[in-house]
Amino acid sequence: MFTSGHRRYDQDTDGKKFGEDNWRYVIEDLAKTPAKPSIDGEPSFEDTPQGLHDGNQPYWRDGDVRRYAYWSVFAGAAGHSYGQNSVRQVYLPSDPKPASAAKGYFAEQLEAPGATQLRHLKNLILSRPFLDRVNDQSAVTGDEGERYDRVLVTRGADYLFAYTYTGRTFTLKLGSISGPTLTASWFNPRTGAVTAAGTHPKAGTATFDPPGEPAPGNDWVLVLDDAAKKFPAPGTARTR
Repeated sequence: MFTSGHRRYDQDTDGKKFGEDNWRYVIEDLAKTPAKPSIDGEPSFEDTPQGLHDGNQPYWRDGDVRRYAYWSVFAGAAGHSYGQNSVRQVYLPSDPKPASAAKGYFAEQLEAPGATQLRHLKNLILSRPFLDRVNDQSAVTGDEGERYDRVLVTRGADYLFAYTYTGRTFTLKLGSISGPTLTASWFNPRTGAVTAAGTHPKAGTATFDPPGEPAPGNDWVLVLDDAAKKFPAPGTARTR
């Protein structure tokens, strides 16, 4: 277990090796022997000031929560930890002052946006066979992206997920999963909704342009499936 912490890239000047790039901690962990599960035990918590203590700083929001979760899980983490500033300290009306400039009492924050959205990640992972799932950055052709533009890829034998936090265009090799024909769809991490995106022969490369205009928080997961497997829609429970 590691702690990626609450600082922005520009604030992370001491103590942390990778900072916001929490996926790097997972890659480092999984390269060690003996192999052990890895998990981010404390990423940036929702509604916490960036840097942790100064309420004059911008606050981490649901888009940041999703980014940390999808980055680490797609890098190969065994799961993910979520936190919300008021909830983690059980901030009550009787408390004289909250820690870390929390806003809102804990009972009001139990269904913060990030808390309700992370269920979509769980549902997505469980909608495909997950015990053979690995990180596979070799599927990205060209620029994998730095910082917020990073594209993280995880796949099983018969499917592939590619996450982009900014919704930027990216290119993938199509030969890493089974089947001559691949079905593509876009999975929305904010709502769990799925949009069909056509089919592709399993050959060469293809460039994918997520819905909407590129911007932080316009995050999407591209799902490629072996069409012959007839998987349910991404995020829907499997029956077999």
